[in-house]
Amino acid sequence: MKKTIHPEYGPVVFRDTSAGFAFLTRSTLVGSTPAGPGRPAKTVEWEDGNTYPVIDIEISSASHPFWTGAARVVDTAGRIEKFRRRYGAGSTGKDNG
Repeated sequence: MKKTIHPEYGPVVFRDTSAGFAFLTRSTLVGSTPAGPGRPAKTVEWEDGNTYPVIDIEISSASHPFWTGAARVVDTAGRIEKFRRRYGAGSTGKDNG
């Protein structure tokens, strides 16, 4: 393997901001940040006492509706009525051509 072409690979903490859930894993940390290429600017002290770079994410398995079972209910009847109010009472079903 060539030494200069591969991204850095090391420990990083991914933190779910919506669920307060965090996990430590390894990653290549792709991207350019003020701390240098491939290194997040923020750090966090982990449970083992070491300091690791942290990446804040909005959705993880702790907050995703598929994994939590908290699916959103979509009011399709309300959407249809809103469409009809906006664009008319409905179509006649006839071809306009």
